[in-house]
Amino acid sequence: MWAKCTVVYTSISGNTEKMAEAIADGIRATGCEVDVKDMFFAKANELAEYDGLLLGSCTWGDGELPDEALYFYEELDELNLQGKKAAAFGSCDSNYDSYGAAVDLLEEKLRDRGAEIVVDKLKVELLPTDEDTQSCREYGRAFTGMLSKQSTVRA
Repeated sequence: MWAKCTVVYTSISGNTEKMAEAIADGIRATGCEVDVKDMFFAKANELAEYDGLLLGSCTWGDGELPDEALYFYEELDELNLQGKKAAAFGSCDSNYDSYGAAVDLLEEKLRDRGAEIVVDKLKVELLPTDEDTQSCREYGRAFTGMLSKQSTVRA
């Protein structure tokens, strides 16, 4: 039986949305079911329905989550994500001192809530190029490959 995944993202300029769609394409290519949701309209408690959780956000200002992500992010504090496999991704801008800090915040929150981070966070500079989009698809495939593996202890 295949796992069920969700890709929940927030995107101001459309860059992280493009990443989310490409990651979901990669997941679908493996035969796994995936739901893609805009973080502004998603409810954090819906994450309980999924085996795999991928959260994405652009970084706003000098390292913050955009306002559209804050309510969802705060709702995560109420969840126990033990047993869930997870990853974080997002579009970033190297003109800021904190490169992709929102991605780091999402990964840290997932880990704090008990999720197992199974692939390294994915950061893309601004609008994903064709090569970046292909990397996002590969990221989705790699993520689903990790869903079937046993949990491992990470340092």
